[in-house]
Amino acid sequence: MSTCVIVPAAGSGTRLGSAEPKAFVRLRGRSLLGRSLNTIISSGVATTVVVAAPEEHLSAAEREIAEIASGASGMSITAVAGGRDRVESVRLALRHSQASDLVLVHDAARCLTPPEVFRRVVAALDAGAEAVVPVLPMTDTVRRVSADGTLRGDLDRKSLRRIQTPQGFTSAILERAHASHRDELDRLGARAREATDDAGLVERLGVDVVAVDGHEEALKITYPLDLVVGEHIARLRDDADASEARP
Repeated sequence: MSTCVIVPAAGSGTRLGSAEPKAFVRLRGRSLLGRSLNTIISSGVATTVVVAAPEEHLSAAEREIAEIASGASGMSITAVAGGRDRVESVRLALRHSQASDLVLVHDAARCLTPPEVFRRVVAALDAGAEAVVPVLPMTDTVRRVSADGTLRGDLDRKSLRRIQTPQGFTSAILERAHASHRDELDRLGARAREATDDAGLVERLGVDVVAVDGHEEALKITYPLDLVVGEHIARLRDDADASEARP
């Protein structure tokens, strides 16, 4: 089956203290977007990749694509203008998915996600799931907080999971979910339910979302501390790759 990977890459980078979009922040000399694209290529799951970038940074996204195009034999990689938020960017990118059977949505900020996570997601879809997300167990104690700042009771962390990307779907399910959300926005405007990820939109259709194992190194780079951790992981990987390349 053909698989399209959509890469939302329009995050502002404000929380990282960057003046440029997050996807173009460098991690050991390579952008988060470039590292994400290299991982997608090495996973071997994609036939098409669509990067949804801010319109004013489309040329930068196209340069990133051109730098790695030689390693993407037989794969189509394009950049398109994203929307005002992540959900709209994915919806716009879906128009360029070339009628793929499966669609994976992967945040550029999770550029250190190992290739095997992509393969696990696609394997679950191939086995019959309509929606799949990689997850990790919750390790911290989690409590609710009331409006006045008071903590209220522990949540059972054994039943809680941290959600990662890539999130995978049959293309028909993802398109239905986005069409339903678009209709809700048109009807309710500001009263429409908030959408934080594609799996949440799919759940609203009553579709089961299947969990597969994520990976601790697939952290979302959002704050300066995440860059510090990411630099360490990237250094270990880059050194290992360099060692393997030596005769």
